[in-house]
Amino acid sequence: KTDFINFINDQEWKSIEPVSSWFGPSSFLMSSMSALFQLSMWIRHCHGYLTENVGIPVWGSYAVFALATLFSGLILGLVSEALMPSLPQ
Repeated sequence: KTDFINFINDQEWKSIEPVSSWFGPSSFLMSSMSALFQLSMWIRHCHGYLTENVGIPVWGSYAVFALATLFSGLILGLVSEALMPSLPQ
């Protein structure tokens, strides 16, 4: 507590560089990072549900997520090809 009070009283905070807006809490980069962390927690929750409540073995849960990853990549690839105009060759 005393270190913090001295930090304020001695105005040491003036020598600290502010965080750039790119790394600010409300920036696109940090919002995306937060969304990825939330996604990983949701995946962990789903894995726990599948293994503990449904009774799927751990390897089965991994297989479900692997197949979901493959199918979502397939769908995203098809959608991106359908939406992208043909490039001249």
